[in-house]
Amino acid sequence: MILSLKQRLLAWLMLPVLLAVPLAGWSLYRLMHETAISWLDQALGDTALALASLIRERDGQLGVEVSGATDRALRFDRQDRIYYLVRDPQGRLLQGDAQLAALAPSGLARGDWSFGDGRLAGEPLRLAALGVDCGQAEPCMVQVAETLHKRDALRAQLLAMVGLGITGLAALLALAVWWATREGLRPLDQLSHELERRDLDRLEPLQPAVAAELRPLIAAFNRLFERLGSAASAQRQFLANAAHQLRTPLTSLRTEIDLALLEPHDAQMEPLLKRLQKSVDRSARLAQQMLSMARAEADTGEPARMLDLREIAAQVAEDWVPRALAAGVDLGFELQAAPVRGQGFLLRELLENLLHNSLSYAGARARITVRCGSAAGEAWLEVEDNGPGIATAERERALQRFQRGSTAQGLGSGLGLAIALDIARRHGGTLALLDGAQAQGLRVRLSMPAAASAVSGRANQ
Repeated sequence: MILSLKQRLLAWLMLPVLLAVPLAGWSLYRLMHETAISWLDQALGDTALALASLIRERDGQLGVEVSGATDRALRFDRQDRIYYLVRDPQGRLLQGDAQLAALAPSGLARGDWSFGDGRLAGEPLRLAALGVDCGQAEPCMVQVAETLHKRDALRAQLLAMVGLGITGLAALLALAVWWATREGLRPLDQLSHELERRDLDRLEPLQPAVAAELRPLIAAFNRLFERLGSAASAQRQFLANAAHQLRTPLTSLRTEIDLALLEPHDAQMEPLLKRLQKSVDRSARLAQQMLSMARAEADTGEPARMLDLREIAAQVAEDWVPRALAAGVDLGFELQAAPVRGQGFLLRELLENLLHNSLSYAGARARITVRCGSAAGEAWLEVEDNGPGIATAERERALQRFQRGSTAQGLGSGLGLAIALDIARRHGGTLALLDGAQAQGLRVRLSMPAAASAVSGRANQ
């Protein structure tokens, strides 16, 4: 599995956090623990010094002036048991707990300290020993020991405190790493969203405010857009030129065929001439659609004008009502004001493509209705027929170029709906394929933003 850039950054940034934070926690714990133990050892040493100050020599005999109250004070501790032992240079007991003698260090000089661990009656102890100058040739020895209850409690408290602190620190660092990674990669996300919205109609240079590291990438995308724009423009120009050049010879050929049909000719040639006539008509229609597609895609620089879809439909009716009558189709209009801003020749081309589709595929004696109107800030135009329609599962594909429904009859090229969709998008609208009345036939609906007010006058090219 290939990790995303964000996941890789998080992994590499979190790795040192996961390694360094436990190490820092352990180091902090060791430092605090050793400091605390040192303080406790110092307190144990203070007890030994207090005992050393009580050693007295009287009549040549060494003794320790410890009363009962003093003994209780020396042994008082709320958590641990305290033991002590004072011995003369010969090792004889002067005061305290004789069992500590087995834990005494050897070779301790005057003023020397010894700290260590031991066990007494199976219980672990911490011991401190001091060589004391008691006026003899050899030093006396003072030993103090205590059990480890408060040391164990201190260790547990330190572990809990450091553990909680380090866990919180790790969580904060992880959150900081995640936030920094997200914020650092936000320009990439914004760039990705911007690129998702781009198409051949939006190839203007990217100009986001990004970090210096992304500027070469932005520059590379802009150069790519420039090349794509040049290629798309050349393709549209070629398509428009080719379609335009085809129209003249096709028109001439259609005229010659019509003349041949009018002149006396062999009856056996009639079907051939009719087929030629249909083929030329289809080719001419395809050339016209290719030219329309090029015009729909091209940026003509013509500003959007105030138009009314009702007037556009009325103009188209003048050309298409005779065609519908000749084809035996009932073509009706239900028109209301539908003010929009757009390019009149493109919107007429959209409606003509929808009407051509209906006439081609709805069949003889079909009923076609053109409607338009506006409501709630939206203007709409629709063409409905009662023909075989397009299956719901095939409608999205039918909006693509050179695609037709599986039940489509006739010699269409599959460009009409694609051209209408391009024109709708160019005007900021949508094109939807819906069911006709009583779930029969097809209703193609154009929806686009309504203009502020209706338009008087004719729609202009």
